[in-house]
Amino acid sequence: MPNEPHLTALQNDPARVAVVGGGPAGLMAAELLLSGGLTVDLFDAMPSPGRKFLLAGKGGLNLTHSEALPAFTQRYRERAPEVGAWLQGFGPQALREWAAGLGVETFVGSSGRVFPSSLKAAPLLRAWLHRLRAQGLRVHVRHRLDGLGHDGTLKLTNPHGSLALRPAATVLALGGASWPQLGSDGAWVPWLQTCGADVAPLHSANCGFEVAGGWSAYLSERFAGQPVKPVRAALPGGAMVQGEFVLTATGVEGSLVYTFAAELSEAIARDGHATWLLDLLPSHSPERVAQELAHGRGSRSLATHLKSRLGISGLKLALLHELLGTQGMADAAGLAAALKALPLRLNAPRPLAEAISTAGGVRLESLDAQLMLRSVPGVFCAGEMLDWSAPTGGYLLTAAMASGRLAGKGALAWVQARGTRPATG
Repeated sequence: MPNEPHLTALQNDPARVAVVGGGPAGLMAAELLLSGGLTVDLFDAMPSPGRKFLLAGKGGLNLTHSEALPAFTQRYRERAPEVGAWLQGFGPQALREWAAGLGVETFVGSSGRVFPSSLKAAPLLRAWLHRLRAQGLRVHVRHRLDGLGHDGTLKLTNPHGSLALRPAATVLALGGASWPQLGSDGAWVPWLQTCGADVAPLHSANCGFEVAGGWSAYLSERFAGQPVKPVRAALPGGAMVQGEFVLTATGVEGSLVYTFAAELSEAIARDGHATWLLDLLPSHSPERVAQELAHGRGSRSLATHLKSRLGISGLKLALLHELLGTQGMADAAGLAAALKALPLRLNAPRPLAEAISTAGGVRLESLDAQLMLRSVPGVFCAGEMLDWSAPTGGYLLTAAMASGRLAGKGALAWVQARGTRPATG
């Protein structure tokens, strides 16, 4: 190994506890460990910690949600029991109080989502890192984890070479595989599997979807990037949810899509396609829509009639033409039904690299209650690399931070129970 001073220092005074990954889960684990009086080294592959966190908050940092905890917990679907246990230790209200402790006040938006008063991620991250460094956190950037030994040895590379460390405990918060340019590329999967962890295949969550057959050139070229609102959506037989989404060149994207992403992905995996129903007139009852369409339009065109009677024009009108065709538009009863439940056939999620978040990862059954790998004692996992998912709306960040806190608590207890200093590899 090259004899650069900072690497020599790591060899001579190795990290008592290592945290690998400088996102919210890793930083929260580091904070818990530091509060327990341990020396903590944090390693991140990027030039600075929190890169994905900053980008996610670029349009307004959605910290958490004001929803009551029982309903909040159900957002994690089949993993609600496990994630619910994490949230008992650090839930939505605790997160808001934690932010206030950093001098970042929060407010509840009209949708129930919770944001910092400035709406920005940078002030919160800056204050957080300042406090962590003041508590003694040692941050090592451009250090990439390239392997994990069965004994917990970390194999790291940086611009100067490579090193091996065997901390007293390690928290891995390596992210999933979405937004790989920010460090989360899923490269950890094969070597974690080699160490005995059961890893569910990584796939897109909170992502856009491709429409079956693609859009026509007219719709794509003229309307891609435009929002569809107000609108409600549902799966067949399910309840309608109001929101908005964006038409893309090849399909649909946006917050309303993300609400249904898990179910849409499951249907596509099972049946090869999914049907998404759109209510283009959420403020109108089916009876009112039928009545308005029944009005005689005289010499007016159907487009003019729809605009004057129901306010349907622009992108919504184009969507109707795209999906119903001329013949379908001419059928008054069918048109009335479509305005309240327009079927959109989707056949593929967008690639994982484009997704907001990742589904799949280290199965929770591979971990104990403190998120320690059963196959590698002393190594804990947290954040998006675990096998859970949730819609956007603050649920992702809250659970990631709660898991980081729990993993940090577990690592602290592990070190305290042994009272040993780490050794270099």
